Amino acid sequence: MKILYGVQGTGNGHISRARAVNKYLRQYKIEVDFLFSGRDREKYFDMDEFGDWRSHRGLSFVHQAGKLKLTDTLREASLSTLIRDIRKLDLSPYDLVVTDFEPITAWAARLRKQTCIGLGHQYAFLHDVPRRGDSFITRSLMKHFAPCSTSLGLHWHHFGQAILPPIAETHSTQDPVEKNKILVYLGFEEVDEVMQYLEKFSDYKFVYYGPFPEYQRFDHIQLKPLSREGFKYDLATAEGVICNAGFELGSEAIQLGKKLLVKPLQGQLEQLSNARALEELGLAMSMDKLDESITRNWLQNFSSQKIQYNNVAKAIAEWIAQGGWKIEGSKEALIKALWRHPSTEVVSREEPALHETHRSISEPAQVA
Repeated sequence: MKILYGVQGTGNGHISRARAVNKYLRQYKIEVDFLFSGRDREKYFDMDEFGDWRSHRGLSFVHQAGKLKLTDTLREASLSTLIRDIRKLDLSPYDLVVTDFEPITAWAARLRKQTCIGLGHQYAFLHDVPRRGDSFITRSLMKHFAPCSTSLGLHWHHFGQAILPPIAETHSTQDPVEKNKILVYLGFEEVDEVMQYLEKFSDYKFVYYGPFPEYQRFDHIQLKPLSREGFKYDLATAEGVICNAGFELGSEAIQLGKKLLVKPLQGQLEQLSNARALEELGLAMSMDKLDESITRNWLQNFSSQKIQYNNVAKAIAEWIAQGGWKIEGSKEALIKALWRHPSTEVVSREEPALHETHRSISEPAQVA
């Protein structure tokens, strides 16, 4: 079997998920070509395992100071380039197209009536899951940005819908968790504003990953350039994570039992909805701005939960290898199996009344 796998490159979470799934696709002897879009080629890093991968402009979102700029996004989008790339993409060598919210591969498959599996968090929003910031425009964007013939949406809970648990590669280390060490990854915020925000909490050590050319240290704040291995190590040894409300990092933090504080990108349905879902499930606190009061409350009082989900990446790769999208009832069986028996552990609980899990993570999905 040969697959064309499209990956939305505007966020590192899509790439991490593709990396996790590709590991098992290789085990099943499936040949995969990767196409990434949404970012300039030179801005990708640690891409060796994707082989001779292709890069296209695609579509990306413009943001400034923690807010999505939809008008600027539409103004800077090169629709003529996008349409040209869709029409020129040759799908004849492939048995299947997989897209992680990548529009060129998705629309090329639709244009040629070829099977396309939509694999990713955004496809959970085709179902009835917690939402915030919903509108006709955002719903339409989510539905039509990268359409598919079969969807495998991912979320932290099934919410009674036909969606799967998250895919998250977690990395352990023998080094202990460092008390009061907080990993910071706020890629949608202005660096100066983040620095002013972190300066107020001198009793904590912040490891802040961002667009920095080299390592720097300012008292209790360390600035580190983006590095996959360094980031994974600091995540494993941190007590907590402050980040935007993307899906992949949140999934990794939950599975490692890290306390989580999220600041959603304002105006973006997915991140606003993620923040709502995390709070509803008792898995994180959220803030709409870099809020000192909320942060101090979170640092001092919030207790984390560790949820070990089943191996979703391996199960999906096996399902693809078996041609599961062509077998009636196979998707439903996959979903039910993957929601069975995830383990939940309270890591610490200094203030039990601060938050409450409103939904049982371990109950099996009710497939719609």
